[in-house]
Amino acid sequence: MNALSNLAFLIAAYAAFDLWRREGRDDPAILALIVIVVAVGLGSFAFHTLARRGAMLLDVTPIGLFIYGYLLLALRRFLLLSWPASLALLAGFIVLSLALASYVPRAVGQAMLVAAALFGVSLIFRIADLDACAAWPLGTHFLWHVLNAAVLYAVLRGAIAERQHPLGQERK
Repeated sequence: MNALSNLAFLIAAYAAFDLWRREGRDDPAILALIVIVVAVGLGSFAFHTLARRGAMLLDVTPIGLFIYGYLLLALRRFLLLSWPASLALLAGFIVLSLALASYVPRAVGQAMLVAAALFGVSLIFRIADLDACAAWPLGTHFLWHVLNAAVLYAVLRGAIAERQHPLGQERK
């Protein structure tokens, strides 16, 4: 099932390509990300069928490229940051993610990823709040609060899961 479910990446890439072909043909950055999604699906399929160490690179490399490529796109396009600022933030994110992968225990790393994802969504609701208030009196600020509470819970959960285990110290 793990190998077969990789068809979902190819379907997502096809759907995105079809949309790009109809509405975004002048956007090579999106096309590059679509190609990377195809590579994610094929690489993950290779890893789940071959189960070799070398095939793991075919799995994780495109995922990393997509994460870093999409972050760069988001920094430039959504936040309208300059190239130098975007590249500096991307470099910082790469260094931080590599450091976390190397030094942070698995449970803490997972908790931080969940917290980061929740915070990203909460930030969207915070940014959209002023515009949302014009269309809907409740706005979205309350979602900012709810999701940030979930962020705080996620980081606390990670800390609880790894309590009494300083970095570099193995569990006994």
